[in-house]
Amino acid sequence: MTHPFLDLTPLSAARFASIEDRVARLLSTEQDVVIMQGEALLPLEGAIRATAGPGTTALNVITGPYGQTFGDWLRDCGATVIDLAVPFHTAVTAEQIREAFAEHPEIDFVSLVHAEAATGNTNPVAEIGEVVKERGALFYLDAVASVGAEPVLPDAWGVDLCVIGAQKAMGGPAGVSAVSVSERAWARMAANPKAPRRSYLSLLDWKERWVDGGRKALLHAPAQLEMLALEACVARIEAEGLDRLMARHASAAAATRAGAAALGGGLEPYVYEAKEAAPVATTLRSPSGVVASELVARALAADPALPLAAGGGALAKEMIRVNHYGPDATPGTVRTCLTALGTALAEKGLDVDLTGALRAAETAWR
Repeated sequence: MTHPFLDLTPLSAARFASIEDRVARLLSTEQDVVIMQGEALLPLEGAIRATAGPGTTALNVITGPYGQTFGDWLRDCGATVIDLAVPFHTAVTAEQIREAFAEHPEIDFVSLVHAEAATGNTNPVAEIGEVVKERGALFYLDAVASVGAEPVLPDAWGVDLCVIGAQKAMGGPAGVSAVSVSERAWARMAANPKAPRRSYLSLLDWKERWVDGGRKALLHAPAQLEMLALEACVARIEAEGLDRLMARHASAAAATRAGAAALGGGLEPYVYEAKEAAPVATTLRSPSGVVASELVARALAADPALPLAAGGGALAKEMIRVNHYGPDATPGTVRTCLTALGTALAEKGLDVDLTGALRAAETAWR
């Protein structure tokens, strides 16, 4: 008995390369794009270990938990790390990056997360890229959450290593990811004696055996299901149009933020400024005296499939996250999440205006 998920013909090198080309077009990049056979942590870690070492001085921007992880990897590689941490309710500014360079002119590597889905903020990469370009540092960007929800333009922004994953705004699979690599980044890897080789983490293996070989022979058997899912995901984005997809995410964010503000009950946006709030997810501050994780559990009791979550770690006490990305970037998702939160707050004895919240959300959807 044949099965469509099991009895697959082998994925050819040509088809693998064609999927890479479609991802490159999605990023409007002329850089090499390498699709890696694992979740986005694979190229995120691989890119740092390939380009950072004992001679590296890295400016590591922390606007959420992933920035903290990157700092750990950089230190493990032997790099000197200068952490620039900003409160999770805001974004870093280009001026703060400029000040860090002024204080530490030896910085030659900058690591940044574009949108932090975990904390709900987004950083002004285009402006930061101008500063990094002026100083000639290598620019590493985690765009896993932002791609599909807002512009991601590695070439225009001077990003040397841009890592993306399909599982959030793109609405695709989690088991494959991609990284665009500039010529400067390839050169940095080639000059780094500690860059992984003959390793699943190795980008240089892909460069030497795949890219330089004309993309004729794959390094190993590809993850067929995930690659086919990625191809279908990109095809769906092409059919909808990237601009429409991004507009849908922006509308979901605006509607959620407006609806939460009108709901009352002490609920308020976690990220203070709307311009610094990520379109991929809206984070909310739980009312005083209400534990966020308990409120979310109550909201999910009626519908466990809702894209609601409490913040991670210590943030579980105060942060609620509405994950309106991919197929959940819709008016219906916003309405049902606001309704569930409003009901949970009312059950806590708090005064809410659900009708006003839904009206505000509808008005804000643009």
